[in-house]
Amino acid sequence: MSDSFHTSVLQLTTGSTETVLDLTHRCQKFLADTVPGADGLLNIFVPHATAGIAILETGAGSDEDLLAALHDLLPADDRWRHRHGSRGHGRDHVLPAIVPPHATLPVLSGRLQLGTWQSICLVDTNKDNPHRQVRLTFLG
Repeated sequence: MSDSFHTSVLQLTTGSTETVLDLTHRCQKFLADTVPGADGLLNIFVPHATAGIAILETGAGSDEDLLAALHDLLPADDRWRHRHGSRGHGRDHVLPAIVPPHATLPVLSGRLQLGTWQSICLVDTNKDNPHRQVRLTFLG
């Protein structure tokens, strides 16, 4: 492995409800543990067909607003052709087209270059699968 490439997988449990899970501290810990002081890019990728990565403010209602907006855009009803799992599960498979399964962020001197109120979040509307992986990859 090159000194400029590091990767790790987070094992997460999201539970049985729709969730926006803040990953910012886990991402910063990965950088601090593996590439302290380095400059480069951090890619965050969720290898699931029913989850995404969003950059947004959390703790002030924006996370709940995002879930409400997704519920309006993608109702959990029987309109979906993809019908296995719980009622409306087909919408979960459309989610990554709206909330992409990845984000790439600049890192300077080992620190994520996020705005003051920005957080890195896993968005998971799939109540049928509470176990998620998120791959963190640093490229220097």
